[in-house]
Amino acid sequence: MSFKNELRLPSLKRMLQNNGFIRVMEAHNGLTGIIVETVNAECKGEKRAFDAMWVSSLCDSTAKGKPDIELVDFSSRCKTLEEIMEVTTKPIILDGDTGGKTEHLVFNIRTLERMGISAIIIEDKIGLKKNSLFGTDAQQQQDTIEEFSYKISSCKSVQRNPDFMVFARIESLILKAGLEDALKRAYAYVDAGADGIMIHSKEKTPDEVISFLKQFKTKCPNVPTVVVPTSYSSVTEDQLQNAGANIVIYANHFIRSAYPAMVNTAKSILTNQRAEEASRDYCMSIKEILTLIPDSILPH
Repeated sequence: MSFKNELRLPSLKRMLQNNGFIRVMEAHNGLTGIIVETVNAECKGEKRAFDAMWVSSLCDSTAKGKPDIELVDFSSRCKTLEEIMEVTTKPIILDGDTGGKTEHLVFNIRTLERMGISAIIIEDKIGLKKNSLFGTDAQQQQDTIEEFSYKISSCKSVQRNPDFMVFARIESLILKAGLEDALKRAYAYVDAGADGIMIHSKEKTPDEVISFLKQFKTKCPNVPTVVVPTSYSSVTEDQLQNAGANIVIYANHFIRSAYPAMVNTAKSILTNQRAEEASRDYCMSIKEILTLIPDSILPH
């Protein structure tokens, strides 16, 4: 592990301990990583930036032109991570899908530690992975509490760096198993050693997520919680934080915004049989793109 990544790995846990709330944005290549690393905004006198990066299996797969069914293997996922890590410094959380076979996952945990990844989130489903936002429209099966707890405890038993974090992602609300099932699983996964809990929902409102957070935090006030407000996107960070969320992940917004922009550019060129309109309406200038990435990392 490089010196830079030795510093990167523990930074996520340190942020949670010091700040209590972290804003995370997806990255699926070096360029999107640079955006997460550098872009900030001012609002009401407050300077805001993203604290960490989420390397999503959906976005990584889509960027490679593959379906989100765990088809992109771990070696390829690591290449994406390396591409991002080469040009960034902020902590990275990896979307680990189901984690695959426990016997394989434990070796992957060691690899992620060596690379300097701060955390992995694995979901409690088995069988062919389907994206959670399909909900019950796709055939999806939840793992047993016992088997998934074993997967978590196995991950924790092999890790060497105490700052590496394993989060358990609960699919009970997605699969309509109910709030009580989600809470039962959350407590069991914490007992198995999970460093935190991600609760997922595809509802249009945050009500069930907020209910989960409030009840879970009553019993486990110091266990970090993760939310992904993709479908319930009208909820604010303040609302989520007040309910007990510690990490909010904007999980797929770069890939979702990039694709329509590129399609519009392609259609404009085909329609007009020239690039003038596309360049004017959809593209940054040639000068801007040529100077976007510095051509040297040597000190001036």
